[in-house]
Amino acid sequence: MMCVKAAVPRLGSLRRVLSMGLPTMWGAVAVTYKLTCPLAQQNGLGARVATSAVFFAVGTGLIVHVRRALLRELRQARQVAGAAQSVLLRPLPPRIDGLTVAAAQMSADRGAGIGGDLYEAVATEHGVRVVMGDVRGHGLAAIGTTAAVLGSFREAVHDEADLGGVLRRLDRALARHLRERAERDGTAVEDFVTVLLLEIGVDGELSALNCGHPWPYLLSGSVVEPMSCADPLPPLGLFPLPGETPVLECGQLLPGETLVLHTDGVEDARDGRGRFFSLPEAMGKAVEAPPQSVLGTVFTELLDHTAGTPKDDVALLVLRNDRQPQPAQGARGGDISGSAARARPATTHP
Repeated sequence: MMCVKAAVPRLGSLRRVLSMGLPTMWGAVAVTYKLTCPLAQQNGLGARVATSAVFFAVGTGLIVHVRRALLRELRQARQVAGAAQSVLLRPLPPRIDGLTVAAAQMSADRGAGIGGDLYEAVATEHGVRVVMGDVRGHGLAAIGTTAAVLGSFREAVHDEADLGGVLRRLDRALARHLRERAERDGTAVEDFVTVLLLEIGVDGELSALNCGHPWPYLLSGSVVEPMSCADPLPPLGLFPLPGETPVLECGQLLPGETLVLHTDGVEDARDGRGRFFSLPEAMGKAVEAPPQSVLGTVFTELLDHTAGTPKDDVALLVLRNDRQPQPAQGARGGDISGSAARARPATTHP
């Protein structure tokens, strides 16, 4: 193992030497020709044409070599970004505990391949727990913060009995990450993350904690409406969390209904005239479609609206309840209607 580790730096150094060797050789050939070749010393038209041809060939070779080197570096950077993306935003399974799932993200930084948007959905003994977040900034600079938040979430959802405990774990992980980054860089780091935590119970009961993030949309039949309009808490990292973090009860996600979680890069996207993208209108074209189709429709409409160049990172997570309806306990003549199941005001509990 020690030999392998020692060989890796030597291999990298050898590649760098070889990459510089060819341009150096071409330059040496050009200089040698100019200084030693008798033809290069003459002032006739034929001699000048020959000299120009030599230097043109050398220059063309150098340009081609540099171009190939840059393309190779770009491919390597994209491979690294793709590997980071597969670890951070790992592909979600198509079904999680009876929910059909589809998710995708797009970075505004074309070279990064991954941005500051984050999402995850995990089946736990407490229900399916979901996070959607948006790190300040985008591209490679946001990857460290994204990793800190997602890593904490993936552990906390199994350990904490309520969403408030999960949120506090995320807050502590973010504070620790920013503190370590400030110590490493020697400068104060001011950063924040908007976070939406969602819990979907076995019967479809929806519970949420929102720290500065856009609320999801609920697709029910032909209706597209926000899941909630309650005021969110401040984003994580800006202020300490309050002593109590009340969890918002948001009704039920009934069988056949769909939730669409998104980052603000979706609704903040503008076209050439400065008009904002209408996410409800785009979703209205696929309200009864499966999650993957909803995802494809929204991204297609978004790219058409922005001419293929969104200015901010974009992430979407679509969840549809495909569980079999459970008969209502004690109900006569059938089960409870969808409107009755949701016809109660949103409440909070500590």
